[in-house]
Amino acid sequence: MVLSRGARWAAGVTAAVCMVLLLGSSTPSVPSPAPLPPGAAGAVVADRVGTWNICNPCGSGQDFGRATEIATYAPQVIGLQEACVRDVERIRDYLEEAYGLVYRVEYGSVLRNWNRCGGLPWRPGGYGQAILSAAPMTDRVSVEYPDGGSEDRGYLAVTTLVGGRPVRVFNTHLAERRQPQVRAGQVRVLAAEVARHDRAIVLGDFNAVPDAPELGPMWALARDTDPGCRPTAADADAGGGADGCAVTTDWNSKFDYVFLRGITPRTHHVRPSPYSDHHLLYTDLG
Repeated sequence: MVLSRGARWAAGVTAAVCMVLLLGSSTPSVPSPAPLPPGAAGAVVADRVGTWNICNPCGSGQDFGRATEIATYAPQVIGLQEACVRDVERIRDYLEEAYGLVYRVEYGSVLRNWNRCGGLPWRPGGYGQAILSAAPMTDRVSVEYPDGGSEDRGYLAVTTLVGGRPVRVFNTHLAERRQPQVRAGQVRVLAAEVARHDRAIVLGDFNAVPDAPELGPMWALARDTDPGCRPTAADADAGGGADGCAVTTDWNSKFDYVFLRGITPRTHHVRPSPYSDHHLLYTDLG
């Protein structure tokens, strides 16, 4: 059957409308800015870095709340784990349009996953790490670990400015908690690269408590910014030790770290959030 010109036009319009409904608008509408709590940063803090596993609950319905959390502390650099590209895009839009905070972004996606990150079956969303930085980033490297465990894992590294000085920043997410041998191999890969830099910041969800044996290579290179958190018996005798670490998850474990190499921390903060089962960590550097 041959359709008339009018019928063909109507069919074309209907198909276009269906595609718009299927794909959605590429630019999210920006809600009215939520009032930030007293003491909120108000502008990007040049010597502040942070880390946050933003999933659980996953999904873009949490993105404005996550942007508000980041805006409250406004770190110069923040590493995000379990990050879907389209969610991070929305978070960046909200940060700029609702709060006037402009961040660059680099991605270290290790999966293309439709069930987790949406998209279309033939073009699923990217999932993995992301780094937001108020300063430009260069020399991006994204590495998948040879063995990801139950799910592909990796690290993302960039060079950027923190406190006005260049520094190599790493962001990683290690294998899930019941896979210590897999994490041990991943830490060896990460530590070998961190060791090449005199000044480095390593952010991430390590899925391991501080005295877990697999974290030994990281502790040999750098120290976490939590002043009460040290893994060795000698440090425990000095008032630190794993028992002195502030928990960073809803299940009362420390899994999240800001490791510093060649840099001195000045403060350390852990902030629980309703938008993830991991707490947002940030630290101000000396």
